[in-house]
Parts: sequence; C-alpha cells; structure tokens
Amino acid sequence: MGRWEPNAPGRLTVAALDLYVERGYEQTTVAEIAARAGVTERTFFRHFADKREVLFDGSSGLIELLVDGTASAPADASPLEAVQVALEVAAERFFEQRADFARKRQRVLAANPPLAERELMKLTTFATAMASALHDRGVPAAAAQMAAEAGMVALRVAFSRWAEGEDERLIPLLREAFANLRATLAP
Repeated sequence: MGRWEPNAPGRLTVAALDLYVERGYEQTTVAEIAARAGVTERTFFRHFADKREVLFDGSSGLIELLVDGTASAPADASPLEAVQVALEVAAERFFEQRADFARKRQRVLAANPPLAERELMKLTTFATAMASALHDRGVPAAAAQMAAEAGMVALRVAFSRWAEGEDERLIPLLREAFANLRATLAP
C-alpha cells in the first residue's frame, strides 16, 4: 500500500458499493473492496465485520434521528403525524445527504434477497425505536407500534420511488405516501 490516506471507512464504502453495482454483491470479495479503496483487508475488518455491514453502517445515527424526530413532533400531533415528522427529519438529514449511496444501495438490496431480508429487520428496529419514543409521549404501546409500523410502510413506498429517481427529494414522496396511507385507512 502507498501513503496513508484519510477516511478509510468512507473509501471502503464507496469501493464496496461501486463493486457491488458493477460485479454483483456475491461476486465481490473483501480483498477486492480493500484493494479498490487502497487499504488492506485488515483495515477493512477494523471498520466492518463483513461485507454486508458496508451496506448497513450508519443505522445507529438514523435511529437517533428517528427517536429525536418523534420526540420533537408538536405536542398535539397524532401518533402517525409524529412518525411522519420523524421520517421527514431523517429524509432531510440522513437519506437526502447520502442520495447517491442510498440509490445504489437500494439496487444492490433489490438484487439480493438475503440483503433485502436484512433491510426489513433494520426497518423493524427503526419501528421499534419510534414506537418507544411514541410510548414516551404517552401513546399506548399497541397504538405506538401500529403507527411506527405504518410509517415504515410509507417509508418503503416513498423510498422505493425516490431510489428509482421519481423525485430529487424524498420528502414530497413521503408526504404523498402518508396521504395515501391515511386515505387507505379512512372509513
């Protein structure tokens, strides 16, 4: 390896994602990711447990945004409105800041069912965190879980459309998904 360069985790993430898109997730090795990033395999494993983790890094920061967004929703917001506020905060401060990564990542997940399954588990973790934040706001546990899970459905629909390039911004698509959700649930 040549001279040390900063931001090994960022370079590894870019290298991995580019290789996953070019060659496929299953066909890409950690050695190839490390080589493209200009680091050793040992450096890779200092930052990521395995090649899947490159795709799921940053979840703790996202959970924090979702919990804070839920907690900071207006006091008179319904549980679903509080979830929407949290997801809009996450869209602006997390997803839209990483748009290129998010869109490429979505393609990789869609092409690999085991990774898509892991993504669903992450979404469940997000819903659980938001449900807990709703419960802290005084929402009964069952209603909090329902609102958080419904929010994840709206997020998946909006995110899928955004990742396919339907809109430059995720927030308008989230708002549309929540409006459709409310219309579907209305009597």
